Amino acid sequence: MFDKVLIANRGEIALRVQRACREMGIKTVAVHSTADSDAMHVRLADESVCIGPPPAKDSYLNKAALISAATITNADAIHPGYGFLSENASFAEMVEEHGITFIGPSPDHIRMMGDKVEAKATAKKAGIPVVPGSDGGVPDADAAAALADQIGYPVLIKATAGGGGRGMKVAESKDKIREAFQVASTEAKAAFGNGEVYMEKYLGHPRHIEIQVLGDKHGNVVHLGERDCSLQRKHQKIFEECPSPALNTKQRSEIGEVVTSAMRKIGYHNAGTVEFLFEDGKFYFIEMNTRLQVEHPITEMITGLDLVREQIRVAAGLELGFSQKDIEFQGCAMECRINAENPGIFAPSPGKITGYHAPGGRRVRVDSAMYAGSRVPPHYDSLISKLIVQGTTRNECIMRMRRALHEYVIDGIQTTIPLHQAVLDQQAIIDGNYDIRWLEAFVAKWVAEQK
Repeated sequence: MFDKVLIANRGEIALRVQRACREMGIKTVAVHSTADSDAMHVRLADESVCIGPPPAKDSYLNKAALISAATITNADAIHPGYGFLSENASFAEMVEEHGITFIGPSPDHIRMMGDKVEAKATAKKAGIPVVPGSDGGVPDADAAAALADQIGYPVLIKATAGGGGRGMKVAESKDKIREAFQVASTEAKAAFGNGEVYMEKYLGHPRHIEIQVLGDKHGNVVHLGERDCSLQRKHQKIFEECPSPALNTKQRSEIGEVVTSAMRKIGYHNAGTVEFLFEDGKFYFIEMNTRLQVEHPITEMITGLDLVREQIRVAAGLELGFSQKDIEFQGCAMECRINAENPGIFAPSPGKITGYHAPGGRRVRVDSAMYAGSRVPPHYDSLISKLIVQGTTRNECIMRMRRALHEYVIDGIQTTIPLHQAVLDQQAIIDGNYDIRWLEAFVAKWVAEQK
């Protein structure tokens, strides 16, 4: 087992990894920019190293600084958390080349799944159902128009190296396809340095369902059920729950087995999440995230497993201590992502937190690095807290989340707590009858009512 782990991240996920390490008797090294010198993850680590000024490119994305920090502190492993360099294959390779263990999948798997076209081809070959579309990149607008005629409108054009909704455009008819192709390609080039795009059938009202997998280096792979991440704004998740109210036991079991079988075929190890669109009883692969997910706590709540602990054990070469038949799903769990944003226009709201009180009580968990007097810097993602609850039934879970949101106090900045409170009062959410387009329609109506 490792003696010391450097956590190449910040905020609540750095603190989350740190807690798992401490419970395993592993020392931790926190890294931070000058903007985060008083952050909670820095205060609670065994050691800390300043790696640069506030901009992420000069600190948390500075590969050389991170490797140097690990070297001078004699860390024998690096956990990347999520975001930043967590899915950067070249960083994972650099870590290994310096004799340090990367707590994550192999660089080859990160690279394979980081390219959307290769990921889709790999998934299809491994037996995972995919959305009808191009087999690879679409070379030009004429080819896009010809392929769209075959697939049928509407179609979705997406950057092969993209994410977060950038380089993604919908063409609803033949007269829109060329414009959509050019816009998507231009955006992809600007955002990712790669203008290649691919095309797939656009689904009208799907759910976003993801399957959590965990594998070791000895060929053992299990799935930990699904998460429903359909409540999204501009392709960014704000709320997740498990199990999904859209699936039945048979569907859950079948897609879980499909995914674990595919992961065994490609030799995947460590934590990973295979994401699908689900419509009319059918699953369609969209991507795989080769890292820990933001929403991993709800899976932990219903399985009783510590995913970070398992990541560390797998990276150290140990076998999973359980098989698929050992995994039991207990009740339901939900997560609200609390962002430092104006809940109406979603503009960032950095600043000093003048008052802070986290909710508590039975089956309530708060993953946050915030405290009264701490500052939310303007340089990074606006996610500042994750409020997670678990209940025996879905209705109990909703009632517990409502209560916890009511207790949660974050003064000094604006947050998305009021939005979550409004969402959980809607009949569609209570009934579990929503899809990936529901939230944006609701927000537009909700904002208009606030004026």
